[in-house]
Amino acid sequence: MVDTICNKITLKIRKSMPEIDDERAEVINYGLQLLIGEIPKTILILAIAWVLGVFKLTLLAVLIITPYRAVVGGVHFKTHFKCILATSLFYIGNALFSKYIILGQTLELIIVFFVWIFSAIMITLYAPADTEDVPILKKNERRIKKIFSYIIMSVLLVIATLISNKTISNLIIFGVLLQTIAITRPMYILAKNRYGYEEYLKGNLKVVT
Repeated sequence: MVDTICNKITLKIRKSMPEIDDERAEVINYGLQLLIGEIPKTILILAIAWVLGVFKLTLLAVLIITPYRAVVGGVHFKTHFKCILATSLFYIGNALFSKYIILGQTLELIIVFFVWIFSAIMITLYAPADTEDVPILKKNERRIKKIFSYIIMSVLLVIATLISNKTISNLIIFGVLLQTIAITRPMYILAKNRYGYEEYLKGNLKVVT
């Protein structure tokens, strides 16, 4: 249904703007699918979270991790069903785990240390993790996003060690970990994604100008 709506809107745009070629139309269609697809997906995920009794925690998990995801990037599943399933597991799973699993202070510090090391290495290797559909090709933009990935990740983990609310602390720690996993090559292979910038350097990616 989302695909049909987006295709009709794209077609109308092309009729009103004949100068738009096939490649630009694909970019427009992809953007529309992200925009229109996000609305029902978000409503459904929050509804599931409400039924499971973790609505506020799920919403908080989204708000906490969104700034990190915005700069570090990550996979995009190609079907709405897979996207909803993965996003639900990511945010609702994190909320449920954080609510019922309480870590001791020493164990928490050890986990934070290893999450920071892992995240720093993955950011160095892959961030900002783009896709072929929405590549990040400008070197300055990539450099800035990589720097902010280090900063936001580090700040979040420091906050997690300082706050007394262990549930929220867990939300941050495991949210950072899950989002970092989302930029790794195994996750890209699983989601059948390819890094846009990497494909561009190989000459496999056409750039719409």
